Amino acid sequence: MQSIQRFILAPVCGCLLAVLAACATAPAPVAAPASSGAARSGGAPSAPAFSSLVASRSASVVDISTLRIGRDENLEDIELEIAPERDFADRLAWPLPASVRISQIRDLASGVILSSDGLILTSAHVVANIDEAQVRLDDGRRFMARVVGADRHTDVGLLKIDATGLSAAVIGDSSRLAPGDWVAAISAPFGFHGSVTAGVVSAVDRLVGGAGDVPFIQTDVAINPGSSGSPLFDSRGEVIGMNSMIYSGSGGYMGLSFAVPINLAMRIATQLRARGSVRRAHLGAEFQEMTPELAQSFALPAAAGALVVRVDADSPAHAAGLVQGDIVTAFDGLPVSRLTELLRQIEDRVPGDRSRMEVWRHGAQHTVWITPSEQRATRTSLLPAAAPEWNDGLGLSLGEVSAAQKAQLRIDSGLLVRDATGLARSEGIRAGDFIAALNDMRLDRVDQFRQILSRMPAGRPIALLVLRDRRLAYVAVRMPEQRATTATPFLRTPISTRTQ
Repeated sequence: MQSIQRFILAPVCGCLLAVLAACATAPAPVAAPASSGAARSGGAPSAPAFSSLVASRSASVVDISTLRIGRDENLEDIELEIAPERDFADRLAWPLPASVRISQIRDLASGVILSSDGLILTSAHVVANIDEAQVRLDDGRRFMARVVGADRHTDVGLLKIDATGLSAAVIGDSSRLAPGDWVAAISAPFGFHGSVTAGVVSAVDRLVGGAGDVPFIQTDVAINPGSSGSPLFDSRGEVIGMNSMIYSGSGGYMGLSFAVPINLAMRIATQLRARGSVRRAHLGAEFQEMTPELAQSFALPAAAGALVVRVDADSPAHAAGLVQGDIVTAFDGLPVSRLTELLRQIEDRVPGDRSRMEVWRHGAQHTVWITPSEQRATRTSLLPAAAPEWNDGLGLSLGEVSAAQKAQLRIDSGLLVRDATGLARSEGIRAGDFIAALNDMRLDRVDQFRQILSRMPAGRPIALLVLRDRRLAYVAVRMPEQRATTATPFLRTPISTRTQ
């Protein structure tokens, strides 16, 4: 059975959905490639040359990797990979089990730079319920990011990184799009950075069942996992949409992809940047597109308007007298020919402002005055800011290893990683690993590691020699730019793995 699929790349989810958006001003657009209507000498239409677009716009596209952490609630069920010395008098000194069964869900996505100071647009589901987010720029630099805001309704999210002088995207006008226009996407499907796919607009103002009332741009641009949040460019190099959904029976691209119009995305992103959330007008009614057959059934002269299929009790629509079977033909003096036009006008309204609706009821026109309320925002667990470890240190909680454990592991030095967050976790270090050395300096004690770390220059990478599954490898971790006054917790006693 075919279904709408999320295209987050996650080990626990083969089906994918992402709704996205953007807003910003930026450098002047590149010279337009040949338009979709241009003709070759033989008379056949020619495809635009996107090479100049890619060269000038790829710097505004970023890769995003996120991490969600979940730990076992019951430590009694955890099996030890390292057998601690059986000394009950020293039980609190036992290290945490090497396999703490940390469930790590790593997602890959894309985004677009909206401002030179590091504002980045991506999808809300990418940044919801995450423990951390890391952004990779086109030049290879990486930054930890904090969440500015997210809107579940349109799945638009904003991230912020501490960077300046970035290449911001050029924002276009999605209302000018028409079927047949050439478009291209730059993203990181399956983690392949800077991948370019192109196609044409198949339809505009497409409503997709199960995806809310977003008027999508339908294209045949190939979109795959890792492309959530990527921009859709027109032939002028302007962002006119954010790649959103695929319609698939397999979880992969099957010829249909959908993008949120950039005009809608701009309105959402502007509110998220200003207040971290979106004020949305709420009527408490559900509408349906009119068809010629439905127009005849309701004795409507033309197949235009939006048919009311449901009115919630105690809602603004109910208080205004709107009833099931009404057909909205105008809203605040503007005619409503299609459902998407009404939805767009409602989206533009401010909660509390009175509006006039013209409705067709029982073969005659009626006027209904309605005052939208503010839609209650659903609470979403977001990463509010960079975790403290990103400022305090590398995000490592370490424990010392006994002589018996060193013999069992066949190492002569090392510290057990009890927990890894922030910078260390972003580079793949996890609980149960052992840190054998920092650069070329062996490690045996926690305070020794802390002292060596305090002498390392801020902003410079250090090399940690990591042991995992009896294999050694150096991992480069960059020191934070600023040091906090409090020290990173390098604990000698076990720490709780319970999460809220």
